[in-house]
Amino acid sequence: VQLQASGGGLVQPGGSLRLSCAASGSIFSINAMNWYRQAPGKQREWVAIITNGGSTNYVDSVKGRFTISRDNAKNTVYLQMNSLKPEDTAVYYCNVDLYALGGRGVFWGQGTLVTVSS
Repeated sequence: VQLQASGGGLVQPGGSLRLSCAASGSIFSINAMNWYRQAPGKQREWVAIITNGGSTNYVDSVKGRFTISRDNAKNTVYLQMNSLKPEDTAVYYCNVDLYALGGRGVFWGQGTLVTVSS
């Protein structure tokens, strides 16, 4: 199983970015899909979750600005980030709980860097 994250980049404050994370391999089903982030010098923090039923939840700091979604046919999770702030600068990681050929496991993407700066 591999997770490929993409969509990071440099954006001005107030701007938007859309992150994607696609899971590939011998996947039978996917449970919860999460986004985490790690800012320079800080611990990794959880950002958002979407369950296999479509329920979502967010860390308070991004509520109303970020939206997590998923495309089950493509085994892909997205994070739409609007009204970005400098404090959103971080490496963003996807995290997926799934059943694959080798059994159930939790997998991490390689991270994609988001920089919010003028």
